[in-house]
Amino acid sequence: MNVTEALFAPLMADSARPLVSHYDDADGTRIELSRATVANWAAKTANWLRDEIAIEEGARVLVALPAHWQTVGVLLGSWWAGASVVTDPDADDIEVAFVPQGFESDAENVAVVALDPLGRGLRDTAPGTVDYIGEIRVHGDFFHSYAAVPGDTPALNESTVDELISLARKRAQEQGISEGDRVLSDLDWRSPQSIVDGLVAVIAAGASLVQCTNPDPAKLDDRRRTEQITVDLTTA
Repeated sequence: MNVTEALFAPLMADSARPLVSHYDDADGTRIELSRATVANWAAKTANWLRDEIAIEEGARVLVALPAHWQTVGVLLGSWWAGASVVTDPDADDIEVAFVPQGFESDAENVAVVALDPLGRGLRDTAPGTVDYIGEIRVHGDFFHSYAAVPGDTPALNESTVDELISLARKRAQEQGISEGDRVLSDLDWRSPQSIVDGLVAVIAAGASLVQCTNPDPAKLDDRRRTEQITVDLTTA
């Protein structure tokens, strides 16, 4: 068992339901992904990590990305492959770094995530880096774990697999998130707490996320109405 299997597998009984609706008010886009589509992105990421990078359980993977629908696939895919996600760019022994354009990392493997609203990759990459979209696109939409990841394996900074799963469920309850809720959030996912509160807890509860990146406060009231929001985590 790992974080992705524990929290995401129960959702696949109704895989067509929306999981993430992502707004970026800087470019005026809205992208909606079903549970099945998110699972496919995560599987492609996990397959790339295992088959191309050959990461092992507990390998440290830097995720230095904003709250974005592509970041969901990166995080779930990393956990699915048994990796330990870290959020500190200066952490030691980072084997793979998922970063936006212009972000420099000394990691052995650097995957640049375009964060394009339509999922397009990069035309050019800096020396020593690869285009995340281009790399994972050729990999399968399904991932089969070879072995269970021990519960004491690191998963998110200092939190183990078991601790992260438990914390996500606890934070879902504390934030009032239940199955079927529509959760509006503008948390940035730059810290372990914001990743747990703004993403993992939502998945753990069986809810769906309406994520606003670069939020325009003037648009939030209308969004609460049109998206039929039942839980509000916005800070703007």
